[in-house]
Amino acid sequence: MQYLYHPDAKEEQLKIDGDDFRYLVKVRRFKEGKEIDLRNLKDHILYRYKITNINKKDLTLSLIDSKEDVEQKEKKLHIIWCVIDPKTIYSTIPMLNQIGVSKISFVYCRRSQRNFKIDLQKIKKILINSSQQCGRTSLMECELLDSLLDAIRLYKDFAVMDFGGESEYKDIKTALIGCEGGFSDDEKNLLLKHPKIGLKTSNILKSETAVLSFSIKALI
Repeated sequence: MQYLYHPDAKEEQLKIDGDDFRYLVKVRRFKEGKEIDLRNLKDHILYRYKITNINKKDLTLSLIDSKEDVEQKEKKLHIIWCVIDPKTIYSTIPMLNQIGVSKISFVYCRRSQRNFKIDLQKIKKILINSSQQCGRTSLMECELLDSLLDAIRLYKDFAVMDFGGESEYKDIKTALIGCEGGFSDDEKNLLLKHPKIGLKTSNILKSETAVLSFSIKALI
């Protein structure tokens, strides 16, 4: 763990309980006097606290120092991702977070199953846990859109990943990646004016494989 997340990090004193308390005291076996780094994932500041009191079910932290600590990102990447099985999304999100994806817009495309419900609060918890482990200092943005038309209205300039797309590309800031089965004919007509990008493979990729492969190529 690179730091501990707490939404109120910056306050002079904090009380830690629940899973975080059990992790610090039972797993890491931290004692009074131990110093811990915290972030609130909002202000790019690293806060250093000291454990000043440990009770049976909680502990108290006192602020001793803080410093601005912004990760250096050369590029921002926004993925518009057609909704697939939430279990697959939840397992892929930590990797996209580590790679440095800035934002994901989940959109219900024609071939997305409407019974798939995306829990944005669950994704936030996954992102927080991932960021604590990898050291990311900002929280990835996530949103849910009802249709591809909504995405087109909100975001004018994006590339579309599809067969036959250009495999050498630079400066792509936003990309649309479909679900299994690709896009419907109606959706393809809506996307005619958007540039096509692809990967150097003739194999049919799962949606999550395409998202990861593109993100790595675009950011790393």
